[in-house]
Amino acid sequence: MKLKADFRNITVPETAILKCNGCSCDDWSRVRVKEGFDPSCCRNVIFSGDITLGVFNKPFIDESGVSIPSGILNARLHNCTIGSNVIIHNIGDYIANYNIEDEVVIKNCGKICTEGISTFGNGTTVNVLNETGGRAVKIWDRLSAHEAYIIALYRHRSEAVRTIEKMVDDYSLSHSSERGTIGQNSRIFNSGNIRNVKFCSFSHIEGAITLNEGSVNSSESDPVYIGPGVIMEHFIVCSGSRVTESTLIDKCFIGQGCVLAKQYSAENSLFFANCGGYHGEACSIFAGPYTVTHHKSTLLIAGIFSFMNAGSGSNQSNHMYKLGPIHQGIMERGSKTTSDSYLLWPARIGPYTLIMGRHYKNMDTSSLPFSYLIESNDESILVPGINLKSVGTIRDAQKWPIRDMRKDPYKIDQVNFNLLSPYTIRKMFEGREILQKLKSESLPGTTSFTYNNMKITLSSLERGIELYQTGINKFLGNSLIKRLEQCDLRTNEELQQRLAPDRSHGSGEWVDLAGLIAPKKDVDKLLDDIESGMISSVEVLAKSFIGLHNSYYRWEWTWACESLEEEAGISINKLTAKDVITIVKKWKKSVIDLDNLLYEDARKEFTLSSMTGFGIDGGAEVKKLDFEQVRGEFESNSVVAAIQEHIKQKTALGDEIINRMKRIL
Repeated sequence: MKLKADFRNITVPETAILKCNGCSCDDWSRVRVKEGFDPSCCRNVIFSGDITLGVFNKPFIDESGVSIPSGILNARLHNCTIGSNVIIHNIGDYIANYNIEDEVVIKNCGKICTEGISTFGNGTTVNVLNETGGRAVKIWDRLSAHEAYIIALYRHRSEAVRTIEKMVDDYSLSHSSERGTIGQNSRIFNSGNIRNVKFCSFSHIEGAITLNEGSVNSSESDPVYIGPGVIMEHFIVCSGSRVTESTLIDKCFIGQGCVLAKQYSAENSLFFANCGGYHGEACSIFAGPYTVTHHKSTLLIAGIFSFMNAGSGSNQSNHMYKLGPIHQGIMERGSKTTSDSYLLWPARIGPYTLIMGRHYKNMDTSSLPFSYLIESNDESILVPGINLKSVGTIRDAQKWPIRDMRKDPYKIDQVNFNLLSPYTIRKMFEGREILQKLKSESLPGTTSFTYNNMKITLSSLERGIELYQTGINKFLGNSLIKRLEQCDLRTNEELQQRLAPDRSHGSGEWVDLAGLIAPKKDVDKLLDDIESGMISSVEVLAKSFIGLHNSYYRWEWTWACESLEEEAGISINKLTAKDVITIVKKWKKSVIDLDNLLYEDARKEFTLSSMTGFGIDGGAEVKKLDFEQVRGEFESNSVVAAIQEHIKQKTALGDEIINRMKRIL
C-alpha cells in the first residue's frame, strides 16, 4: 500500500493517548497516521518497525447484526500498513510485514507474517500425473486447465514447455515481495499460523490451522472461503472456491468454483473449474473441470480426469513398476467409475465410458467412446457405444452448465460442454472402423472378439456399430441444419454457396485440452507461436486459449463438411437439395431413435423393481403411491418430459428443412 500525502507523523499528544491505552513502540518516529486518526481506537498494541495507520470511524456489523467498532486491540504489529476502518483484535503472537487494506477484520489469530521474499505460491512445482516429477507443472495465479495440459502432456514439444515455464517464472518474480497483502473487506477469524500468504479482496478465512506459502485469489464478485481445521501449504486458490472442514492441501492449485471439504486430502494435484473433493484422497492428479469425488474410500492417483464422477471405493494403481512410480492413467472427459472399481495404470479410457468392477490388465479404449467397461469373472468386457443410449449421460451433459459455480466475470478455464463434437465424433468414426475390422477379419461363427486386453461379444460389436453410426448421423445432421437456419435458398447453386466453409481452420484431428475442444492444427500453431516468441507472457497465452474457445462454432462446420463428404461420398460444392433431404432424413431418424432409447432407459427407473423399499408398511398400492410421492410419475418427470418435447421439436425442425429443400427441387 503506497503512502499518500495525507499521511503524517504521529503527534506527541496522540502518542501520549496511545501510551495511556497500554500501547508501546520502540521508535514512535516511524509511525505515520492518516489525518483524522483517533488514538483512542488502539489499545494494548505493541508497534515496531515502519507502521502506517488509517482512520477508525466506521464499525463492522457481522451477520448477526452485532456492531464492532473499528480499531486495534491486544496485538503486536511489525512493519505493517493498516488501512482505514480495520479491526484487529486479539493476536496471540504478531502480524509482521503485511499491507492490510481498508475494512479488513482480523480477530483471534496466532501469527500472520511474511518472512523474506515470497512469491505467495506462484512458481510452486506440482508433480502431477508422474510422482517422480517428469510432468511437473509450475502454478501461478491464473493457471488454466489448458495451459497445464500442455505443460504436463506435451513434453514432446519441449521448447514450448520450457518457454511457458519461463513465462511462469517471470510472472512469479514480478509478483514476489517481502510484504504480504490482505485485501480490502477480507475477514480472518480464529486462525492459527499464516505465513507468506497473499489474500485478495473479500477473502474469508475462519478457523484455519495453518496457511503457508500461497495465494487466496478472492474477488468481490466471487469470494473465497477457507474454513475450520484446514491446513494448506504451497497453494493457490482461485475465486469462488471453498476449502473447509479439516481439508489437507500440499502443493496444489485449486481453480475457480471448486469445493474441497469433509477431511479431503490432496497433494501435488491440480483442480480446475467446478471440481469437488469430499472425504477421499488425491495424489498427483490432474483434475480437469467438473471432476468430482464424494467418498471417503476413494483414491484418485496419477491420472488425468475431467467431467468425471468417482464412485465409492474407486482406486487406481501406479505401483506395478521397478524404476519408480512412473505409470499414469488417462480418463477422457465424461468417464465415470462405479463403486469398488479398480484400474491398473497405465491405461487410457475413452470419453464418456462407465467403469464397473476391477480391471487388472493395461487397456486402451480411447477410440471406443460412450462404452461400458465391465468386469466379469476377472475378464474385462467392453460394450461399445452403449452409453449413448443412457439417460444418465444426457442428464450429466445437461447438468454441467447449470452447475457452473463461477461468478467471477473472468473465467480462467474455457469449458466446452458439447456432448457431440468433432472430438467425440472423430472417435466414433474410429470406433466404427475398429469394430467393422474386427468383424471382417474374424472367422465365420465367431461370437466374441479380443481388443486391447478386453473382450467384446458379437452382439455388443454389432450394436456398437449401429450406435456409432446413429451418433455420427445426429452430429452431422445437426451441423448441416444449423448451417441452413434462416436461409431462403432458391437454387442448388445458392445452397452450395451457403454450405461452402468460410475458412480452412477446423480440418483434421481435434483435441480436448482439459475442457477446451479445438483443432489440433491450431493447437500446434499456438505452440509454434510460443516457441517463436510471438506469445511472450502467461497473460497473452491465456488470451490465446480464449480465442481458440470462441472460434469453436466457426471452425466446427469446416470439420463437419469434411465428414459429410466422407459419409455422403460427394463433395460439398456438389451437394444438392435432394442430398440434403437424404441427410436430414437420416438425422431425423437418428435423433428420434436415440431419444426413444433414452425414453426407455428412463422408464427403467420407474419399474416395479425400482419401487423396492417403498411403501414400508403397506401393500402394492401403498408402494406405488409412496414411490410417486417421492419420485413422481414417469410421464411428469422433467427428464422424460424434456425427451418427449425434444422429439417433437426435432421432428418439426427436420420437416421444415425438408419442405424448404423441396422448393429447390
